Amino acid sequence: MGIVINQSFKNTITTYLGFGIGAINALFLYTNFITDDYYGLVAYILSAANIMMPLMAFGAHNTIVKFYSTFKTKNSLNSFLTLMLLMPLVLSIPVALVGYLGYDAIADILSQKNEIVRGYLWYIYITALAMAYFEVFYAWVKVQMQTVFGNFMKEVFHRVGAMTLLFLIYFDIITIDQFFTGIVGVYVIRAFVMMLYAFTKRLPVFRFNKIDKLSSILKYSSLIIIAGSIATLILDLDKVMLNNFIEPISVVAHYSVAVFIATVIAVPQRAMHQILLPLTAKFLNENNKSELKDLYKRSSLTLYVVSGFIFLLIVLNISELYAIIPPEFSGGLIVVFLISVAKLYDNLLGNNNAILFNSDYYRVVLLFGVILAILAIVLNLILIPRYGINGSALATFLAIVIYNTIKVYFVKQKFGMLPFTNGTLKITLLLLLIVAVFYFWDFPFNPFINITLKSLAIGVVYGFTIYKLRISEDINDQVRQFFRIK
Repeated sequence: MGIVINQSFKNTITTYLGFGIGAINALFLYTNFITDDYYGLVAYILSAANIMMPLMAFGAHNTIVKFYSTFKTKNSLNSFLTLMLLMPLVLSIPVALVGYLGYDAIADILSQKNEIVRGYLWYIYITALAMAYFEVFYAWVKVQMQTVFGNFMKEVFHRVGAMTLLFLIYFDIITIDQFFTGIVGVYVIRAFVMMLYAFTKRLPVFRFNKIDKLSSILKYSSLIIIAGSIATLILDLDKVMLNNFIEPISVVAHYSVAVFIATVIAVPQRAMHQILLPLTAKFLNENNKSELKDLYKRSSLTLYVVSGFIFLLIVLNISELYAIIPPEFSGGLIVVFLISVAKLYDNLLGNNNAILFNSDYYRVVLLFGVILAILAIVLNLILIPRYGINGSALATFLAIVIYNTIKVYFVKQKFGMLPFTNGTLKITLLLLLIVAVFYFWDFPFNPFINITLKSLAIGVVYGFTIYKLRISEDINDQVRQFFRIK
């Protein structure tokens, strides 16, 4: 776990930096510098692009991670990487042609409730393509066990770009149309910078020799599109469907703020996943079951400890947080709670996704995913018209919980291991106890001071208890190193 903890720690810092900048953007700049309708449009464009991204990448980024370590000669590896660079064009070019020929028909469908969407559909395509190639180049360096710079680009770069554009529009230096063009441009530049960095780590040597296991590679790439689509679909489907069921589009902005607050819980998982993915693939390719089982349990425990603390900070401070942002955004308390619990469950799974998508069982998991994606769509169709944004959050919560439970059960059946330990139960009881103690406890000061004092109190109680109970040796080791405790 040494390389995992080391790079995860650095990735966590950059991810939190990115989320901190994102919080300023989402809670203060977007809500004050542009109208709610345009904020909703930004959320819609980026969510739709996220859903399209796995399709545009044609699974190349996952395929690089799974198969890279199986190639033992330079020629075979170079031929494989050449294929990976070209694969995103397989679907992105046909999608562009369909978009060009059928633009009006597509626009009519997507702009039924909100006409503002009609003029920005190409922005979705370009952003999705840029996201896809960014992930390909990021995977290029992940397999070199180098994730820190890529994580910085993934979490920080585009948020700094958005912040810069928001200030430019606030000071009337650019127009709203230029702002949207700039948002797309930020993602294009990010992909280009990632490409340059990736090529400094391993310069591509274009080879078109016959590739061993080509049929397996293409089959995996084709099927993993579905897996990637399902993962992003469950997270971003709600925002896209809200646009089609509810007007005005500003509702998407209000929902996005609540989801962003809850999604902060995902930071540790996002940070650790970057290094867990290639490491898990390596253990699977080497059939190293003991190391895989150890990584499964320790990653779950570490992520649950860290994400549990973030969960407490969010749930116990949410009322005060909503008091410091514009009141029209304050109707998302239920959304925050439901998505927070779902993301906490995500963290509890450790490297479960990495095990499944890099094993020979990924086909069955994809079948589960397709069923769950259909379920998520049906739940949104039923619940959004009845309960609005709370219905959308409930649909997402149910889809994630069911999907994760199936994945845990499947790994238990096929690999004979669970991520849970006695420490899992101890953390759960501690979380419930702290929520019961602190939920109704507030200081009689302004919201900023209340959040600060309450967070410090929660941090001291939670951190001291976790350390004394020795729930996670990895975390205790990091604490001792940080404070130089012998």
